[in-house]
Amino acid sequence: MTATMAKAMDAFAPSLPLAVAYSGGADSTALLVACHEKWPGQVSAIHVHHGIQAAADDFESHCRSFCLRLNVPLHVNRVDGRHAPGQSPEDAARLARYQSFSALSYDGCANTAIKNIAIAQHADDQIETILLALSRGSGLPGLSAMPAAWVKFGISYYRPLLNVRASDIRSWLIERKHRWVEDPTNADEKYTRNRIRARLLPALEATFPQFRETFARSALHAAQGQSVLNEVAEQDCLALGTPPSIVAIQGLSRARQANVLRFWLRKSYAAVPSTAQMNELLDQISACTTRGHKIRIKVAQGYVERRGAHLDWYNP
Repeated sequence: MTATMAKAMDAFAPSLPLAVAYSGGADSTALLVACHEKWPGQVSAIHVHHGIQAAADDFESHCRSFCLRLNVPLHVNRVDGRHAPGQSPEDAARLARYQSFSALSYDGCANTAIKNIAIAQHADDQIETILLALSRGSGLPGLSAMPAAWVKFGISYYRPLLNVRASDIRSWLIERKHRWVEDPTNADEKYTRNRIRARLLPALEATFPQFRETFARSALHAAQGQSVLNEVAEQDCLALGTPPSIVAIQGLSRARQANVLRFWLRKSYAAVPSTAQMNELLDQISACTTRGHKIRIKVAQGYVERRGAHLDWYNP
């Protein structure tokens, strides 16, 4: 059974003071109100103005008015949310938001620097993330979907509503007579997430009424499995050395080679190889039996190369 707003907020115990990522939409409005009610005087709001919609100024105006009524401090940060060639608009906006959050965490005044941020993603968002991962052929990291809490660049992030349905959030707001704004892009089905929301979620609801809970359970199992793989990779990295020895890599099974190489590339260089790139790299490692054998494989924005007895990655 999915959690109610009250149950989710009862279980939410972040470090304080807390900032809420506030767009003005229903989900972030509910989270801001609930956090303000639970920790009055300890909660602020962050609104990121992406500058890519005609309605963006109206969103900001609504957020300012709403926070003024709640007596909640509001930080507004204007960013360039336009996407680069080959980048999806959603990814560009998400990256701009997190860069904005990071900038606020390094405020020159210790009293206003933000170190704890709550984000209003909910159970339906989690399902959309899992379905997107499946559609892309993702491995365990993708199928693990969104974590409820994590730390990045010194900021603690929280998603307390991951077990709450979108419809329950709106019902909670309506009962309290709070207003929110509707982002017109949320109904635009040129975006994959919106098509999933409009077409797949109703079909899943009709066929598997408990799909939110069962899908979330599968994501938890995937996350637990990935945690074990990370522990194995940590041990293998120590054994292989830095940079990793090719002969030592060859002593592992192919699946274990892929696991440790993905871990090394991600941890050391934030480079994530595709399945095709990893398979080519593993084939080259297997064939590397002579001193003159060269390895140079495109991985992410750079290349994995053989340098003497070891592998290295560089971005030209």
